[in-house]
Amino acid sequence: MSLLSEFKEFALKGNVMDMAVGVIIGGAFSTIVTSLTDNFITPLIGLATGGAQKDENGVIQTVAGTFNIKGCEFNYGAFISAVINFLIIALILFLMLKAINTATAKASALAAAKLKKEKEEEAAAPAEPSEEVKLLTEIKDLLAEKK
Repeated sequence: MSLLSEFKEFALKGNVMDMAVGVIIGGAFSTIVTSLTDNFITPLIGLATGGAQKDENGVIQTVAGTFNIKGCEFNYGAFISAVINFLIIALILFLMLKAINTATAKASALAAAKLKKEKEEEAAAPAEPSEEVKLLTEIKDLLAEKK
């Protein structure tokens, strides 16, 4: 098998395509969660840690928590936002995988039950005699009538 045909077989398998869709959707979902943490959660962290300031118009400007030690600035608010971002994505992925696994298990159970039922019906139904046996039975019956 040539390298190109092997690659084509690999790339078009269902698992690879499913993984590609998952990566694309994960990237899109990641931007939503990042926006949520940057625009809602980080300002709340700034308010909670005293990083909120009013500008000249009286509008509250929030800054995620930071502190300085000997001129070195530590931005712990951004770290907390990243952790919250990760936890939200991990929770959503867990719930999605749990739903997929449950659906897959139910589908497998239904398929197994259907297969079992078909086998039981096949075993319960008596096998119909072949054409040769039917023909021989008719000949036997005709001979019995002649006697």
